[in-house]
Amino acid sequence: MRTKGGFTPGWIGYGLTVAAAGFLAAALYMVFFVAPKEATMGISQKIFYFHVGSAINMLVSFGLCATAGIVYLSIGSVNRRWADIADAVGVATAEVGVTLGAIVLITGPLWARKAWGTWWTWEPRLTLSLMVFLLFLAYLALRAFAGSDRFGRSVAAGLSILGIPALYFIHVAVDRWGGAHPQVVYKGGLTQIDMRIAFGLSVAAVFLLATALSWLRLSIERERQHLDALYLEVDRRLG
Repeated sequence: MRTKGGFTPGWIGYGLTVAAAGFLAAALYMVFFVAPKEATMGISQKIFYFHVGSAINMLVSFGLCATAGIVYLSIGSVNRRWADIADAVGVATAEVGVTLGAIVLITGPLWARKAWGTWWTWEPRLTLSLMVFLLFLAYLALRAFAGSDRFGRSVAAGLSILGIPALYFIHVAVDRWGGAHPQVVYKGGLTQIDMRIAFGLSVAAVFLLATALSWLRLSIERERQHLDALYLEVDRRLG
């Protein structure tokens, strides 16, 4: 369902929310009641299911934010409506990405304490993940400060684009520079079919949750942009 100048969540947003809740419930059941404990890590290994899913979807969210930044800078002076949509997508996906990044940076040390005997080590993937998290946190701060200012939005969009190389290097960090961090696919860890099903469900659940949150946040941001435009129009007419 649409409103003039913006749109409400509608059935897509609510459908994504219901689907995310269903998959999350199924994933939690599989992880904690069906999938067996890993022989070495024990119960701590179950952090892996949601840590990896959050990390994958964090990268996807930040990638979408950077893509929206490219679109904004490309068409910002040509098509204002699509530029506003790109800006809203950037804000929504950055907020969801930062939320997932916080989950990654919290669950990661819990895993590390059990696996490596330390809460944190400055190995390549962890360090790059922290840098990208801080970069997009800075993007959100700058975007909030910019408000409706076009130049400020453009600077924020440019900052998000700087994250693209870092996103790539996070993906290949272990292969290129080594380090204690496991591969993106936990080779040798998912030895049983129940573990693999639990892992697939957890990644899908986090993906649907991230998509639902992004869609709902996008709806809110578009309505906020519409209200800002109305306030400016009223101010122009009264002035």
